[in-house]
Amino acid sequence: MAACGSVTRGTTATPKTNHPSVTTALAPVPAAPPSVVSSTVARSAHVHPTASAACGSNVAERLVSTGQATQLVVVDATTYTTTYAQLTVWQRHGSCWVAVFGPWSARIGAAGFSDHHVEGDGTTPTGDYHIGPVMYGNAPNPGVQYPYHQLVCGDWWDEDPSSPEYNTFQHVPCGETPPFGRDSEALWQETAAYPSFAVVDYNTSPMVPGAGSGIFIHADAGGPTTGCVSLPLDELDELLRWLNPAAAPLVVMGPDSEFTKF
Repeated sequence: MAACGSVTRGTTATPKTNHPSVTTALAPVPAAPPSVVSSTVARSAHVHPTASAACGSNVAERLVSTGQATQLVVVDATTYTTTYAQLTVWQRHGSCWVAVFGPWSARIGAAGFSDHHVEGDGTTPTGDYHIGPVMYGNAPNPGVQYPYHQLVCGDWWDEDPSSPEYNTFQHVPCGETPPFGRDSEALWQETAAYPSFAVVDYNTSPMVPGAGSGIFIHADAGGPTTGCVSLPLDELDELLRWLNPAAAPLVVMGPDSEFTKF
């Protein structure tokens, strides 16, 4: 799909880079971090789901399966065509899902939700997906528990279906034209949408050329997205700090009527 930030676009596609400088050691966030900083312990200790919470008839309990996930991010909307959704964060407590944050107002694709998302169609893909292994942003690490890469000039998301590295992060030396094209996204230029963001692990295993790329949870830039999910910045940072890779977080997206399919 087309990039989820502003209208800034690249004109190319890039050599493979596998985040060589991303680290996972727990450390405080430095005052002036380098381009890649260590992941840090989130301030999620204040989240205490109550043991007395009974399993009710909520959207999380309607899901067919959540696998091994103990953290759940639900993005649901009233219809397929709306660009507005609500995002609610749930944590497994015993056999029940207990609400932790939300519901928060969120924006989705300018063409709503789609069960058959393809590159550039302006929809947000329905379904259930994990969170990608690295979080990114133009701002310093806000305190996430995932490895975090602070973006620098030359950091792209390859959105060219003809590229062998389609739907992956790529670094190209600053100022050089990447070898991939189409609407590949110059991430470091998207400062409003991408102070920090999480990657939704959509179209990755296997990757299908043209089935869509660059689905993120990022900051609200003032309107619908081109396929991502956006939140106000304070709520976004709260979510990113809370997500814990050890909990195998699952993101479930779609209209209310479809949640029993997931």
